[in-house]
Amino acid sequence: MARARILAFLMLVGGFAPVAFADEVATTGDEIRVRDDRIEDLERKVDILASELSRVRMEVSVPEEKELSSAYGLGPAASKIYGIDRGLSIGGYGEAYYTNYIGDSGSGSNSVGGTSVSNQQLDQSDFLRFVMYMGYKFNESILFNAEIEFEHATTSSTSSSGGGSVSVEFAALDFFFNEAINARAGMLLLPMGFLNEIHEPPFFHGVQRPETERRILPSTWRENGAGIFGRIGESLEYRAYAVTGFNARGFSSSGIRGGRQQGNRAFSEDLAFVGRLDWTPTDEWLLGGSAYIGDSGQDQTVGGVDIPDAQLSLFEVHSQYRSGPWHARALFALSQLSDARDLSTALGLASTRPVAETMLGGYVEGAYDIWELLFGNNDKSLSPFFRLEYVDTQFEVPSGFTPDRANSFWLLNPGLTFKPHPNVVLKAEYRNFSPRSGEKPDELSLGMGFAF
Repeated sequence: MARARILAFLMLVGGFAPVAFADEVATTGDEIRVRDDRIEDLERKVDILASELSRVRMEVSVPEEKELSSAYGLGPAASKIYGIDRGLSIGGYGEAYYTNYIGDSGSGSNSVGGTSVSNQQLDQSDFLRFVMYMGYKFNESILFNAEIEFEHATTSSTSSSGGGSVSVEFAALDFFFNEAINARAGMLLLPMGFLNEIHEPPFFHGVQRPETERRILPSTWRENGAGIFGRIGESLEYRAYAVTGFNARGFSSSGIRGGRQQGNRAFSEDLAFVGRLDWTPTDEWLLGGSAYIGDSGQDQTVGGVDIPDAQLSLFEVHSQYRSGPWHARALFALSQLSDARDLSTALGLASTRPVAETMLGGYVEGAYDIWELLFGNNDKSLSPFFRLEYVDTQFEVPSGFTPDRANSFWLLNPGLTFKPHPNVVLKAEYRNFSPRSGEKPDELSLGMGFAF
């Protein structure tokens, strides 16, 4: 009986064993196929991620080369943020120069460590500025754009000069509604002249900026404010802002440049208004103008004497022609200041160095790209240029004061601009100053610049 039971058990086990083994084999085979499918899927995803990572790394380190172009009144490198769909944009520019002063050696002075070392202008080299643009596009309607400038290579003083600076050149939020009207708020570049907004070195001729756009239009000129901008039709573009006004305590016989508040805890008792309109009747021509008006007194007193309102009105007109190798520009600027007599008295200025009632300046400039003529291609650019300029920050002074004619001068400015790449420039220029009084040394300068 026992043997029968044992035999029956063995037969039962023997009968089910092949079935169980078959089921185990089948289950293991399904798991292997599932595992292989998962591995294959993971490998595909890893390949996709690796390809995407490589693309991103290439875009960051060696981005797709696109020609920089200006948008909404800003420089080409500053305009990169407008060309992306969303997220972060980084750009920048830099420039450096060497200047050799020639002749008129008795007219200048220099200091080393705060001590006058001679009555002679010393030759100079300077890494003038390095700038970073940083922008962020939140969505298709809102973006932030800013320019951070590092000036004169270091903020520390050296045995040769005082320290440089780190400054916010502009920082603004743009709100887009439609092509005709949009809004901008923050620290704004005032839309006057050619270079106050578009001052990246590959995009203007000359090592130094034109004197009219430094003394009459005090670039780089920025103030806190808000306003609107847009395009009307195909040929009209405008910008109009309300901003903090000048501080008249910084005005002098050499101009209004020292009155810029630059967004630094700016007095806001007096506001100003600025507007610009540009017309492009053809692709080659640009015609335009801008105007600024506002008080500058800021309700201040100096030594118990009230600073007058000192209303400043500043106007400029400009034109530009670009066709093939030809490039020409012309600009004229005029400022008028009320209360110039009372202001000069309140500031204690000498009778021969007053703040002017009227200042003016202007220039004409022409350039021709000869690279294609010399080498038969347009891969690079080589443009001789010439600029003729007149500046007078003492054109009309208050009665009882004598104008400082050293601040009235003609400037002859030939030069050469070489661009081995559209965004890289090497420059040379000679600046011949002819002041109406005294002497001013001529300048031979070499410069370099870039934008990205």
